[in-house]
Amino acid sequence: MINKIARSIADALAGVEDGATVMIGGFGTAGIPNELIDGLIAQGAKDLTVVNNNAGNADVGLAALLKAGRVRKIICSFPRQADSYVFDELYRSGKLELELVPQGNLAERIRAAGAGIGAFFSPTGFGTELAKNSDGTPKETREINGRQYVLEMPIYGDVALIKAERGDRWGNLIYRKAARNFGPVMATAARKTVATVHEIAELGEFDPEHIVTPGIFVHQIVKIDRVATQAGGFKKAA
Repeated sequence: MINKIARSIADALAGVEDGATVMIGGFGTAGIPNELIDGLIAQGAKDLTVVNNNAGNADVGLAALLKAGRVRKIICSFPRQADSYVFDELYRSGKLELELVPQGNLAERIRAAGAGIGAFFSPTGFGTELAKNSDGTPKETREINGRQYVLEMPIYGDVALIKAERGDRWGNLIYRKAARNFGPVMATAARKTVATVHEIAELGEFDPEHIVTPGIFVHQIVKIDRVATQAGGFKKAA
């Protein structure tokens, strides 16, 4: 009997190894799996490469993981915002490596990994610093139909941590509005996907046409309580 419901977050994250590439869903604070991130901090894996759209807000979630010193490198599109002071301090002090990726390229590089695409050409970033590799060498470029393109490589994950709204014991997932964001593509691009859900449905309850992430891409789900969150970017009053 297939049953992907984990007994606890600790059980679901037990196999994360040092040096792993961890994809973390979320756009700002929408869809961030904070409970899984807290579980990853407790689990103890270090020297991680984290893939996320942002680089954390305030002292919670992804920022807490950075603050704990567990992350060696972050791959993201928008690392800085009003309350990204944890990232700012680590990056400016040379304690955190950053790979800055345009948002569309980030999503497509993750999608390419899940789709089995070896690489793809994108016009975004041509002629800028973003058209260089991390060692400063230029990426391959090509003219296609009179326009210049840059070769971009897929981003693979060892683990994907995502947040969904509902799931069943086979691992099928349905998301809630903007909280969906990077979750579906990250689930396809990682060797192991762990998702939190607020509700667990009975088998057959989901209309197959409404399932966003099929259970074949999900290894474990964990039920969590529903807690109201505040959008990121707000400065605290002095």
